[in-house]
Amino acid sequence: MKKLFFSALALCIVAFASAQTFTLKSNDIGGQATNKQFFNGFGCSGENISPQLYWEHAPKETQYFAVTIYDKDAPTGSGFWHWLIFNIPANVTELKANAGDITKAIAPAGAVQSLTDFGKQGYGGPCPPAGPIHEYLITVYALKNKIDLDKNTGPALVGFYINQAVIAKASIVMYARQ
Repeated sequence: MKKLFFSALALCIVAFASAQTFTLKSNDIGGQATNKQFFNGFGCSGENISPQLYWEHAPKETQYFAVTIYDKDAPTGSGFWHWLIFNIPANVTELKANAGDITKAIAPAGAVQSLTDFGKQGYGGPCPPAGPIHEYLITVYALKNKIDLDKNTGPALVGFYINQAVIAKASIVMYARQ
């Protein structure tokens, strides 16, 4: 009986240890946005460099990825989209720092960086108004299909299409205060 118990216990431990979830990580973000990530404009004087991001353990059926950065605390009544990049090929598991600069060829080939709430494509860093700390939700989405939209599409429509194609998602949070 003891042998059977310990065998079952060992099997449970192995199964638990091998169960891995879709996870988003960054070597650049330690919880707080730095001057490196802050926007350069609207009263902010940051470097406007998108953070390095990488993800692990995506579902096997993933065909593409999308990444967004969203500030739910923006005083707009609907939040503020800081970055939307989609149609990242399934074999890509990292966005290098500054991939959100559309003037450089850092983003993965085929990926689309659409309009943000700044009215421009690519990354636009945090620049919260004076006051409480803002929470910037950074999310990677595993998608079942390609998103048939272009770089001139607004954030709400991109979000709608992402949510129609999502298989799984993983997020991290970055905080900022001016």
